[in-house]
Amino acid sequence: MPTLSIFFGITIRMYWQDHARPHFHAFYSGDEATFSVNPEGHISGKFQERAIRLVEEWTRLHREELLFNWNLLSRNQSAVKIEGLK
Repeated sequence: MPTLSIFFGITIRMYWQDHARPHFHAFYSGDEATFSVNPEGHISGKFQERAIRLVEEWTRLHREELLFNWNLLSRNQSAVKIEGLK
């Protein structure tokens, strides 16, 4: 489960064996949530509202990179890091 990005205490990871539409997992303050890449949005999991907004903004900014990583991981290749929010 490679870590793609870390920002404001939020860790973004993508599971290479996951199925379904492109998505990733975000971890913050002991909680985990799942987010869709396209369309971007919170799918499931308990997360603070502020953290959801930050992750959704980050997803909009990095959608192409997330899709690129999804494709890499689906072919058992290594993911590339993505810049966090500043």
